[in-house]
Amino acid sequence: MKRDAQNLLIATVCLLLLLGLGAFAATRQANRKVGGVLVSVSNEFNNFFIGQREVTGLLTRQGRDRLEGADPADIDLKALEARLKAHSFVKEAQVYRDLAGNLHADVRQSRPIARLVHADARQDSYLDADGRKLPLSSLFTARVVPISRPGGQPLAASFFQDSSGTRYLEFLRYIDEKPFWRAQVAEIFVAPNGKISFTQQVGDQRVEFGFPDNISEKFAKLMVFYRQIPPVLGWDTYHRVNVEFKDQIICE
Repeated sequence: MKRDAQNLLIATVCLLLLLGLGAFAATRQANRKVGGVLVSVSNEFNNFFIGQREVTGLLTRQGRDRLEGADPADIDLKALEARLKAHSFVKEAQVYRDLAGNLHADVRQSRPIARLVHADARQDSYLDADGRKLPLSSLFTARVVPISRPGGQPLAASFFQDSSGTRYLEFLRYIDEKPFWRAQVAEIFVAPNGKISFTQQVGDQRVEFGFPDNISEKFAKLMVFYRQIPPVLGWDTYHRVNVEFKDQIICE
């Protein structure tokens, strides 16, 4: 009994010491002036729309607000996060301090999957994977598929955000996620009746895809065409390939 009481007392003292050290470290860290500003920009999709310099500029209002050496009480981490998230090409942002007093800003970029084409290229914009419109950037040009109406009439980003438009967004995501189709599909057209067609990087055939349903099955049929027809008859034999009908490939 006496030994158990001693062990309990020792454990209690150790716990109190740990709590005290933790409180001391937290208080010291909270009062420590900001050291360095460390920026990390995720580049998982090889996009370069925003870099460390641009993030630092947003955090400091282009140098007007000095963060290094600032008093922690003067730093609003949530406000800094909101400032970063307001940038068109920032999908996610987290701002926090470490135990050494440094300020960290971790940024994940938005990912364009298509380019909304206008007659005047200066009015073009990007479409991201969530169906949001993104502006063009002077820093970087994404190699994504152009999409428009036949004849070059533009599509609005809002087209992809209603219940029917999400099917077209799914079609674009499918292409973007498959390296072969991302390299092969050259330009996409959405007709007034909603049917999709596209040109290709290799081959003169215009592919008539139909509505954006059974997407994987239709691309599988197109792959059958690639493997069986051009190697035997040549790439220039047919100029139209239709895969919109079930269990059929129509070539003309």
